[in-house]
Parts: sequence; structure tokens; C-alpha cells
Amino acid sequence: MSEAVATKDHETIRTWVEKRKGRPSRVKGASSDGVLRIDFGEREENLETISWDEFFTIFDHNKLQFLHQEKTSDGKLSRFNKFIDRD
Repeated sequence: MSEAVATKDHETIRTWVEKRKGRPSRVKGASSDGVLRIDFGEREENLETISWDEFFTIFDHNKLQFLHQEKTSDGKLSRFNKFIDRD
């Protein structure tokens, strides 16, 4: 099982998400500061897709890091991700 790694690098995050066919999203009805999520597969009703520019504006404003895993214990592409504080 690969270790989870935290990053704040925009290109690393975007590449990881797009490789897994994810979309930058936020929870519907959240403030403009947003509650960020990555939406995979079928669109989830409680999420709204946003642009990468908007996503990273919220990401940086909230001083977040992106915790993610490359592969599962059986070697498949992992979708594990979580937003955490930079501090």
C-alpha cells in the first residue's frame, strides 16, 4: 500500500485528479469560501462542478493541502484524498 502524501502544488493536484477522471467540485450551498471535494464518476447531487481556477482560489484562500494516495494495497489507482490544513 502506498503512503498518503500531502501537497499544495496545483499541477500535482490537477494531474492526480484528471488521471482518475475526477472533477473539481464544491458542496452546493456552501459559502463562497467553499467546501471542496473531488467528484468521480457519476455526478453527485450535493456537489457542483467548478473551474480549476475557482477551485485553487478557494484552496489557497483556506490554506489547504491535498492529502492523496497513488495506489491501493493491490496496486490499483487509488482515489483516496482528503483536504487538510497546511499548519
